[in-house]
Amino acid sequence: MTTTVGSARHPSDPPLPDPRRWWALATVATAQLMVGIDLMIVNIALPSAQRSLSMSDPTRQWVITIYALCYGGLLLLGGRLSDLFGRRRSLLIGLAGFALASALGGAATGPATLLAARGLQGAFGALLTPAVLGTMAASFPLPAERGRAFGVYGTVMGSSSGLGVLLGGVLTEYLDWRWCMYVNIPIALAAGAGVLYAVRSAPVGSRPRVDVGGALLATAGLMALVYGFSRAEIDGWGAAITFGPLTTGVLLLAVFAWAQHRVDHPLLPPRVILDRHRGGSYLAVLSLAVGMFAALFFLTFYLQNVLGYPPVRAGLAFLPLTAGLMLGARTVGRLVSRAPLRALLTPGLLTLAVALGLLGLLRVDSGYWLHVLPVLFLVGLGTGWVLITANSTATLNAGADTSVAGAAVMTAQQMGASLGTALLSTIAGTAAAGYLAAHPTDVDEATVHGFTVASLSAAAFLCLAALAVFLITGRRDRRGLTPGA
Repeated sequence: MTTTVGSARHPSDPPLPDPRRWWALATVATAQLMVGIDLMIVNIALPSAQRSLSMSDPTRQWVITIYALCYGGLLLLGGRLSDLFGRRRSLLIGLAGFALASALGGAATGPATLLAARGLQGAFGALLTPAVLGTMAASFPLPAERGRAFGVYGTVMGSSSGLGVLLGGVLTEYLDWRWCMYVNIPIALAAGAGVLYAVRSAPVGSRPRVDVGGALLATAGLMALVYGFSRAEIDGWGAAITFGPLTTGVLLLAVFAWAQHRVDHPLLPPRVILDRHRGGSYLAVLSLAVGMFAALFFLTFYLQNVLGYPPVRAGLAFLPLTAGLMLGARTVGRLVSRAPLRALLTPGLLTLAVALGLLGLLRVDSGYWLHVLPVLFLVGLGTGWVLITANSTATLNAGADTSVAGAAVMTAQQMGASLGTALLSTIAGTAAAGYLAAHPTDVDEATVHGFTVASLSAAAFLCLAALAVFLITGRRDRRGLTPGA
């Protein structure tokens, strides 16, 4: 009688990898791709939607703002609800809700319906995103596969920006703006089928309690900040409609932080943020978003208003951003399980700083190939490098906090995007107004001057942020990260 050595598994052995984990990755990447496309595609469709629905300019701004309010404000709650409902159920609810909201928006007969649809999209997206990151963290616990998985995820997400702009231009120009909403429905159906096939239900354990008070404080505080930042660009930082919400948001979040140390089941456990690796990752993502979204905002105006690109050509012009993001994601995916965290986040932020420094050299007659293309490529490269590292680090060994830790990454990104767009638009507007006062006939030159001053300011900020992240993350090997460290 012979015995096969190693044929039996010991109870203490780690669980075998899920054989459908790569299908699960494709599924959740498709789900997040839908959210990523929607962030860009609506911007392209908005002028046509405004004419079709007879929207005023303030109402048009709310189409963007209400989505940001609901998505950014509800992410932390969505992370905890994902733990409560289970990742599989949260994915299905999020996909179904996002698709139905998109159908409602596409069928809108007036501004109120479109605004309601955009708010619902943001709310269901806030439930969907933490479940996506939680599913990836659970499906790929091994460091080698985890790096590859997040690299693939980043590559897919990298395509969403360029795809959203290009798809928005094609659908708006050749069909109708409503198809920019309807396009989410087949994507959601495909992703939903993938969830049913590839994503397994997690074992039912003790259901986490939801910190209702913390949820209200965090949601109200984040929404107040996003709203205040959105009004700063329009009304100025000193206006009551700007200063009031910003002050309220800061106070509410301060109370939220104080309360999280004193409740038994906090919405965002302090151990999540106080770990220096996760905290450094959140700071890196917030800083990255400040520069990234400002650069995209400036370049969109430059291509269409200064160089005169039509929507489809402007969408094609952004493809180097996608190429850079995909390269950054694929490259860092091979390093994320081996290199120290500070050696990954810091170069990514400095790459974006270089891109913004180059953008600061832009002139009216600079052209695309020698001046715009390198900036877009470097913005994508730095973004992919930082986001993949931060998402992997935030969910690494987070245990019961996995979904909310992943949600905090996206919350930092939303706050950085709102802050960067508002703050740097103000700097650009002030610089442009000063230039125009001295040169009343040089309108394009004044606009570009404002963009360059704001870009150089963002580059300096990112250099400081890179130094702060380098010091915060420390020298300890990032693979030693543990829950509650």
